[in-house]
Order: sequence, then structure tokens, then C-alpha cells
Amino acid sequence: MRASPIRIPTVSNDSDWDSCFHLSQQTNIPAHQQIDDLYHTGGSGESEEDATSKEEEEKIIDRMSLPKDKLAQSQKKTAVLIKEKMNTQANQELIRCVILSRIIFGEEHWKCAQALANLAYGYLTLRGLPAQAKKHAESARSTLLTWKVNTTSNKEKKEIVETLIVLYYTLGVAWLLQNHGREAYFSLQKAERSMKELKELDKGGICGLQVSEKDLTVALGRASLAIQRLNLALAYFEKATDNIIAAKGEKTSDLISLYQEIAQIEQLRRNHQQAIQYLQQAYSICVSVFTEVSPRTAEASALLAKAYAMSGEAQHRDAVELYFIKSITAYQATLGSENSETLTTIEEFCQWLVQNGEKQEAYKLLKATVKSQAISRGDCSEEVAQTFYNMGRICFAKGELRKAIQLLKKVNAGWFATFVSCACKQNCLMIQVFVYGSEHIKSRETKQLITLLQR
Repeated sequence: MRASPIRIPTVSNDSDWDSCFHLSQQTNIPAHQQIDDLYHTGGSGESEEDATSKEEEEKIIDRMSLPKDKLAQSQKKTAVLIKEKMNTQANQELIRCVILSRIIFGEEHWKCAQALANLAYGYLTLRGLPAQAKKHAESARSTLLTWKVNTTSNKEKKEIVETLIVLYYTLGVAWLLQNHGREAYFSLQKAERSMKELKELDKGGICGLQVSEKDLTVALGRASLAIQRLNLALAYFEKATDNIIAAKGEKTSDLISLYQEIAQIEQLRRNHQQAIQYLQQAYSICVSVFTEVSPRTAEASALLAKAYAMSGEAQHRDAVELYFIKSITAYQATLGSENSETLTTIEEFCQWLVQNGEKQEAYKLLKATVKSQAISRGDCSEEVAQTFYNMGRICFAKGELRKAIQLLKKVNAGWFATFVSCACKQNCLMIQVFVYGSEHIKSRETKQLITLLQR
């Protein structure tokens, strides 16, 4: 399936972060003074000359109690907002937690790094913003690397290790989303080592961790796949599936994407039969969880059809056609005929039909999609030009030269108006020149084909 381009905003575009941190970034104001500014706490009325050192300490402790309470409230509020899927509001609370942690503990304390790591994880999982996530995770890492105070409490040690897991997992997934597989793999390895250290501290059992062992294992599998370490990726994915089956059973929807990714690895290893088996399992779960007519099942069906086609075995031809038709039918019923997923699946099916000598059937399907493509993608789009090109090639292969020339160069205005119903009556070559330019390889190929036909 074609993926839409993802715009990744930069940290400088994050107005929430800029506004919330405007105060804390001004100057190195003492913590108790920042508290007075933020919460407008009044003085005791005593002069500095009359106050003793002990009284000053008590006043500071009293001032600190308010932000500590606020921090606890903000942490609880964050958990509630996440549960209610109010992601933007939850992310704002995480920003507030960072501000309060800086006031209470100071910028160089590991507790501040913990708040930054949680914020980074929030940007990644709640907002889907890997650039921001990476920036704050790196800030958390810098703080932890400069933290020199010895920790004696076992509870404190565990919290620091948990923070390392969160920040390195966030860094790894952020790198992965930005297509930096090598950097992603190294960061996730560090998270994995920290996970092992936490197990040792907890004597084998970990619970209540923000990043689950399953999440980390899946991320490591994807990073391994990104750097083409197929056997390692397969081992991670199989470990993840075993853990999910043990926890949730064999029919949970959590297994769908994992089975599809394992199938992708098997296809790269040219183990087509194994790939088909995994995609059959994914399809079966989709049908039982989402019903046969759903976008998720339509996607699973299309992947299964393409897996059968990739095997190249003659006995799979009926299966290819069956699952392509199931996919197209489900997409049309749920997303509509003009949806890009529907049109893309039809195009892929037509390509397979042409390769297998069923040109007339492919031509009929392509002809039926022209109107939907024009509505969905525009009259002068790349996809419409490609459809005309494919139809022209089919006519050329069938020996229908006049029809091929009409499609590639002189599209019949009456036919086009009937099926497209628009004022812009462009032909394949004209659209390609408009979209790519006259010297693009696609434009040149069409010109060459027209010249050959005219001869």
C-alpha cells in the first residue's frame, strides 16, 4: 500500500513548548524566587535582619511544598487525560511536569531528566512528533550523563534505569520514523541493556513500566529490518509474537501487523510459502476481529493476494484473483470507489492480470476507474496519465493500434466526456508532459510508443 508523506514538524514550531518554557529559560533565577513569581506567594512580613537562618530554611521548605503538590496533581491528571485519549492536553501536562521538576529539583537533577524523558515519550506516542521527541530525549540523556551524585536508594536506582529505558526507546523509535535505521538500532540496544539491568534490580520481574518489553522487542525487530539484518529481525518478531500469544491468546489484533512484518521478512528471504502462511494467519484474525468487510481486512486480503502472486506458482493464480477481488470489494463497500486504497488495489490487480495474459479484463477494470481517479486525484494527475498509458499498452499488445493511439495521443473527446465528465480533456502524453515535463523518462517512453504505433 502506498504511504502518504508525513510532515515532521521541528521543535521550533512547537508553540506549547516555547510558551510554557519562556519563564524557565529567562535567567538562572533561584528556585524559591521562581515559585514566588509563578504562584504569587506572599512574604512573611519579617525583615531579613530579623530572620534567622533556620527560619529562612523553613520558609523555603514551605514554598517548595506547593510546587511538589502541583507536580503530583499534574502527574495524576496526565494519566487521566491519556486514558481518555485527550492527547494534546496530556502533552501539555507533561510540559508542566518538566517546569515544576526544574523548579523543585533544578535543571541538572535526574528527576528533571525523568520528566523530560516522559515528555519526549509523550511527543512520540501521543502526538506522533518524532523531531520533538528526539530533542527532549537528548536533553534528558545529557542531564543523566552529567548527574554525578551517588544514589544509594534501590528505588532511586530503579527509577533512573526506567528513565534510561524510556529515553533510549523514544530516541530509537524517533530515529526509525525518520528513516535512520542504524541510529535507531543502537539506541534501542541501549534500551534493551537497561531493561536487563532493571530485571536484575527487580530480581527478574518488572511491572508498571511505561515502555513494555513487547514494545521494545517489536521496535528492535523493525530497526533490524531497516538495516537488513533479516535473521535478527525475525528472531525479535517471533519473540514478540510468543509474548503476545502468552498474554492475550492467538486471536488478538496485536498479532496482525507482526504477522505481516514477519511475512515481509520471509519474502525478502524468498520463503514465499512461509510468507503466505503468516499472511493467512493475519487475514484470519482480521476476519474474526473486524469482519470480512472492513478496511483492515481489505488490506490483509490485498497483501495475501500479492504474496500468492510473488510466489510465481501456477496453482496460486485462482488465489491471487480471489483475494484481490475480496480486497477491492471490501474497500469499495467501506471506503468508496474514489478512495486511493481502492484505486491502488485495482491498479495492482490489473498489472497482475496483464502479466498473466488477461488483458481484456484488465482493460475493463482500468476503464471503469478513470472517472473515480479523476474525482479522487484530479484530471491531470500522474495516476490518470498512468491509467491511460496502461490502457494504451494493452490495446497495443492486442493489436488495436488505432485505439492505442487515441488513448496515448488523441483521446476521443466524446468518450472522455462520457466517462470523466469534465472540461479538461487531456490525453496521456499531454498529462505526462504537464506533470513531469517533456524530458522525463515517462514522457519520452510515451512519445516513443506513439511513434512506433504511427509507423
